[in-house]
Amino acid sequence: MSAEPAPSIAIAPKRKSAFLSEPAILIPSVVLGLLVLVALFAPFLGTIDPTQFDPTLRNKLPGHVGTVRALDGTETPFVYRMGTDNLGRDIYSRVIYGTRISLIVGALVALVSTILGLTIGLVAGYVRWLDGFVMRIMDGLMAIPPILLAIALVSLSRAGLVAVIIAIAVPDIPRVVRLVRAVVLSIREEPYVEAAITAGTPTPTLLVRHILPNCIAPLIVQATFVCASAILVESILSFLGVGLPPEEPSWGNIMAAGRQYFRIFPHNILFPGIFIAATVLCVNVLGDALRDRLDPKLRKRV
Repeated sequence: MSAEPAPSIAIAPKRKSAFLSEPAILIPSVVLGLLVLVALFAPFLGTIDPTQFDPTLRNKLPGHVGTVRALDGTETPFVYRMGTDNLGRDIYSRVIYGTRISLIVGALVALVSTILGLTIGLVAGYVRWLDGFVMRIMDGLMAIPPILLAIALVSLSRAGLVAVIIAIAVPDIPRVVRLVRAVVLSIREEPYVEAAITAGTPTPTLLVRHILPNCIAPLIVQATFVCASAILVESILSFLGVGLPPEEPSWGNIMAAGRQYFRIFPHNILFPGIFIAATVLCVNVLGDALRDRLDPKLRKRV
């Protein structure tokens, strides 16, 4: 009597992670990761001092072969990969160092506005008698265009990185507050929240354990959009001359320095503009992809 063959066991293939299965997450993450590496290793990637200028090398086209004078007076051949600006500064080095400023501004603005907006939104959404007062203040801030509000805040203080971050973060706080408040209003009537209240759970513990976890997913998505908006607004402020001082290279003031010569020497604006567009696009695409994955209503079913 022959033995029956053992039944075969089908092994389900492992599901790929989000970064491997969705190009909308993989590609922006890789690009942003490369930009972070550029910002971290700017002293090694930046070929010369971004503030060093030479009037004899004004507005040279990309690929121009010139010389760089060292401190001891010796001159060495040098290739200006992205050309030079109207003061003879190396655009490549300025763009590389400008990556630091843009990423720092975007990350810190997203962090500050998210933390403050989360705190205010939790309190406003849960404490009923504070809701109306707080939201009228937020509505008043949202009534002012973000650019105008940022310019007004920067003009009240000395120009610098901290002032720019605060000026950009303040207009974004009301949007985070409204998002968190909407989540709190929908969660605080849930049975498990009412059960926790009946059990005598302290309000801070209730907010942290039961309500805050429901705010994490939408906050992550909102933070990406705030980051992209902050990078763009910082470039606009620097382009208008009310952002960072000219000695601190940023993509905005690099474009501002070359706007008078755009028709003749478009490379002054082209290269920093490409970096701005690529960074903002990648952050926005990543935010959309995270929203589709984290929101159950928008999640794509395979």
